[in-house]
Amino acid sequence: MDKFNLEDSIVKEYDSVLMKRLLKFIRPYIKEMALVFLLMFIAVFLDLSRPYLIKNAIDQYINGYKSYYTIKDNTILKGIHPKGKTVSLVYDGTDYYIAYGKVDYSKSFIIKDKLYQDNNSFEIKKLTSNDLKNIRQDDLKGIIKTALYVFIVSLILFFVNYGQVYILNLTSQKIIFNIREKLFKHIEELSLSFFDKTPIGRLVTRVTNDVETINEMYTSVLVYLVKDFFLLAGIVIAMFTLNAKLALVMLFFIPIIIILTIIFRKYDREAYRNVRTKLAKINAFLSENISGMKTIQIFNIEDKTFDEFEKVNKDYYKETRNQIIIFGIFRPSIDFLSTLTLTAIVWFGGKMVLKEIIPFGVLYVFVSYVQQFFQPIYDITEKYDILQSAMASAERIFSLLDTNEKIPNSENAIKVEKLKGEIEFKNVWFAYKKDEYVLKDVSFKIRPGEKIAIVGHTGAGKTSIINLISRLYDVQKGEILIDGINIKDYDKYSLRKNIATVMQDVFLFTGDIKGNIRLGENRITDKKIIEVCKFVNADKFIERLPQKYESPVNERGTTLSQGQRQLIAFARALAFDPSILVLDEATSNIDTETEGLIQDALKKISDGRTTIIVAHRLSTIKNCDRIIVMHKGRIREIGSHDELMEKKGLYYNLYQLQFSE
Repeated sequence: MDKFNLEDSIVKEYDSVLMKRLLKFIRPYIKEMALVFLLMFIAVFLDLSRPYLIKNAIDQYINGYKSYYTIKDNTILKGIHPKGKTVSLVYDGTDYYIAYGKVDYSKSFIIKDKLYQDNNSFEIKKLTSNDLKNIRQDDLKGIIKTALYVFIVSLILFFVNYGQVYILNLTSQKIIFNIREKLFKHIEELSLSFFDKTPIGRLVTRVTNDVETINEMYTSVLVYLVKDFFLLAGIVIAMFTLNAKLALVMLFFIPIIIILTIIFRKYDREAYRNVRTKLAKINAFLSENISGMKTIQIFNIEDKTFDEFEKVNKDYYKETRNQIIIFGIFRPSIDFLSTLTLTAIVWFGGKMVLKEIIPFGVLYVFVSYVQQFFQPIYDITEKYDILQSAMASAERIFSLLDTNEKIPNSENAIKVEKLKGEIEFKNVWFAYKKDEYVLKDVSFKIRPGEKIAIVGHTGAGKTSIINLISRLYDVQKGEILIDGINIKDYDKYSLRKNIATVMQDVFLFTGDIKGNIRLGENRITDKKIIEVCKFVNADKFIERLPQKYESPVNERGTTLSQGQRQLIAFARALAFDPSILVLDEATSNIDTETEGLIQDALKKISDGRTTIIVAHRLSTIKNCDRIIVMHKGRIREIGSHDELMEKKGLYYNLYQLQFSE
């Protein structure tokens, strides 16, 4: 069976292999992505600068009383100045004092009538609130200036983040647009044998759900992982610059985080793989059963169908629950590590502040950086889920893109504008499944403009013959010639443009009648549409509709009768003016009145073009030039109606059986 169909046993690829393939889609937008990375680098720098600015405000201005001042000309100036008397500003927990001389701020002191420190004593003067305000006016200005800097940095950061998010999402949408187009184009080129064994719901999942998951990876993961790396690296560098001992305290917990991530990665990837598989099964089930709802209701099997859906749905629920459990263990573990790290920083840093080894501002910036450090860790855990989901989706998308079940064009394919319509089968053997031949050594020739009928019991190989003429499948043995050239040597697109097929079950697209005849071919004018509709007698019912040729058509044409859909299909075929016209049971489900209209149309449209009719109703083919009788994949008889009736062979028996009444 097809590896794409067996999703449970899909080959696992390394993440690096999948990522390389995904990154190829970014290449056309390398400039935009480079700009995004530049803006991210700026954003990280600005983000890290805010705690540092506040740290400076704390140490230099808020705790700025632990500074030396100079009394010069009865004015107190901050800092040590020449030709002035140096004093110290001290605080005993209640009041502020000026101590005449240089107090060692790293050591404790006692204030009584004087300030005593070790074996030294300093004259002191208690300061009033006005004195303190005058002395610290520079500190107040510094705090205001810092607040202004923080505001400006935050404002710039807002615009940088806006630009980065806008460019990233716009670029991502372009990338996803290209992926979805490539995927759909690839699906269009696959042979019908692929669709014979692949549920449509799974293909819909590939083009919608899986592509959207890749989009989420581009917008929420790929670039932001780089940003998180910048942020983590920047925080570590800043911490070591401020205080290496405290930085080592935080880094002690990094190996634990790495070990947890490796364990989480192992189980989370498998969980997401299973979730995607079960989701594909749900989509396939829904697609098939909603399409067949009429049959379900007619045979009263709603309960049985619901039970089947419940089983598929429960399987999906269980896999989703397992994935939630895995993530539910991992995220609280990271939360616990974050709290533990913060506690350790406060413990060790607090003691260092009390011993005045570091200023309080350094402890503040470490607490801020620890919180910032774990934010990317939180993001990475959540984004890792998205990344694993994207990897699982990428496996399936690339599995589909790697599926090469196509009808290939030859290297120097012949393009043809108009065929004459001569068809020849030479010893053709064909099987949908290996060695299970439905056509066995079939040979016949149809002359240009000839009207041929193919009849036989169900499974005789009639439909297979017309599928092969359009090269929807390739033969295993023998060859098919059109106008004396093997159809494998033709450009398959120009070949199919010369062949129009009207199937028993007509497929109409959502839109209007005009659009279903034109099928997006702009060279078919409205005038041409009206002409062909009159030609096949479809105008009679179309003109009675409220909006005539612009009347809406629902999905599959459910608002139209079978006969009306067949007439539209005839008009569609003729609008493309084919050299070869194929009718596959096209009149089998039509009422007598409509059949009369179609028979009249057939006489007109078969003039000048090769016509092949596959029919069960033998009354519709009596006037054909020749009739090919198929039985169990082989040709048993060929001749006109009268000739075959005279033979009293298989055709005679079929005819007698059908008209015995």
